[in-house]
Amino acid sequence: MAAIQTMLAARAIRPAADLALEQLPLRELGEHEILVKVSACGVCRTDLHVMDGDLPAARYPVVPGHEIVGRVVDRGTAVSQWRVGDRVGIPWLASTCGQCEYCRNGLENLCENARFTGCSLDGGFAEFAIADSRYVLELPERYSDTEAAPLLCAGLIGYRAYRAAGDGRRIGLYGFGAAAHLLAQVARAQDRRVFAFTRAGDTVAQSFARELGAVWAGGSDEDPPELLDAAILFAPVGALVPRALAHVRKGGRVVCAGIHMSDIPSFPYSLLWGERTVCSVANLTREDGKEFMRIAAKVDLTPAVEPFPLKDANLALQSLAQGRVRGAAVLVP
Repeated sequence: MAAIQTMLAARAIRPAADLALEQLPLRELGEHEILVKVSACGVCRTDLHVMDGDLPAARYPVVPGHEIVGRVVDRGTAVSQWRVGDRVGIPWLASTCGQCEYCRNGLENLCENARFTGCSLDGGFAEFAIADSRYVLELPERYSDTEAAPLLCAGLIGYRAYRAAGDGRRIGLYGFGAAAHLLAQVARAQDRRVFAFTRAGDTVAQSFARELGAVWAGGSDEDPPELLDAAILFAPVGALVPRALAHVRKGGRVVCAGIHMSDIPSFPYSLLWGERTVCSVANLTREDGKEFMRIAAKVDLTPAVEPFPLKDANLALQSLAQGRVRGAAVLVP
């Protein structure tokens, strides 16, 4: 460890500004922390919200990135689960207090004092990352480092939203990006039918959705051929909520999966009537992570990844914002 004193990192100095590539000092580890040499870090839409200053939990300057895959190179004095050389995944949830009402009731994803990787703590747009060893995850061996990266948020948060959608067989996915392309494969493996909604006119994304097993793919301005049992919104567009409600059956559910969304416009009560519901998902729990990784170990997922070198972090974010990434963008230091 003595030889590792600094690291190259892409850091958000303030909101609404490009990342700055900097050489930063490495701090000392706490007793429960591990130092991880980053081999891949997924680029998530949440990183765009961090960059834009949309998230109250964000502190600046901060190194974004919360889909981190790497190997342990050092550990604190109280770390026993992980050894030097182990491959680990560092997700969005960085730590919780363990004492608030939510933590005591198994809802650590809602912890009042939670901290988040790449938002309130430095993340993985860097050569190294430091994490609380009690919150990192074991990754299925079947996936390479770049393939495993999007599992850590697109997969985890997507899966929590998928569970919230219930057991219906007809699932609508609005916004066919990193999360939806993984969930479509999980749903197909579980004999569910996926209806993919993309940006209007995005025939490339629609074709991609069909390749991954969607029974129908069209623009978010189009109507599906039949009513849905549930819809999951990954696109951060509030105007899609009433559209999705119009497409789900009585008793159906619309799940808002993003951490940030534009305002939902007013809509007639008739869209909600019939015991339809709208809900959101927030963050994840460690148990969510373990459960999804067990599924990912059994289901032969094919994460579509587009690698970018660390120096091109701004380009990766721009490509994601403009919808030019097929699957998930991944930074490779």
